[in-house]
Amino acid sequence: MKLEVYKKDGTKSGESVELSKDIFEIEPNDHVLYLAVKAYLANQRQGTHKAKERSEVSGGGKKPWRQKGRGGARAGTTRSPLWVGGGSIFGPKPRDYRQKLNKKVVSLARKSALSYKAKANQIVLVEDFSFESPKTKDFVLMLDALKVKGKKTLFLTNGHQENVYKSGRNVPRVNIVEANKASAYDLLNNQVLLMQKSAVNLLESTIN
Repeated sequence: MKLEVYKKDGTKSGESVELSKDIFEIEPNDHVLYLAVKAYLANQRQGTHKAKERSEVSGGGKKPWRQKGRGGARAGTTRSPLWVGGGSIFGPKPRDYRQKLNKKVVSLARKSALSYKAKANQIVLVEDFSFESPKTKDFVLMLDALKVKGKKTLFLTNGHQENVYKSGRNVPRVNIVEANKASAYDLLNNQVLLMQKSAVNLLESTIN
């Protein structure tokens, strides 16, 4: 599969890139994609939730009333889970939600995501470029020229590019990620996959 490379001003550069069939044209595995996305979202959770149980709520050291003779229910503490201000029953406790996937599963998930993007014609290649200084205006003009402005866009760069990252980090609906660090969730969670020309090789070598 060949894709044309565009310049920053939206015109064709005359170059094209051959995308690897083993990465961009496989039969997507939906179950592996599900596992990868589920693991990614689980790994974002802090797991610091906590509710106090009966033994942790302050107060309630004295028996509220005598055991028998009042005609009411027995009560041993005002901090019973049945009372207002009492502890929680089976409340959340701090825990680690992290899930681990095998390398082959992670690799297959990325390939499946990229194959879906290629099949849907949602991949755009742009020439390698950089900014002399961070300039959000120039970044937005580039998106407009490439006709992706306003769309949810994942922009893959060839390694860390400070000025490019700072130029686009505040643009709504745009996520800038180094090509070798893009997860299956990142690759799926967009309308347009915008890549620098040299980022394609970095992405393919990382996945392989």
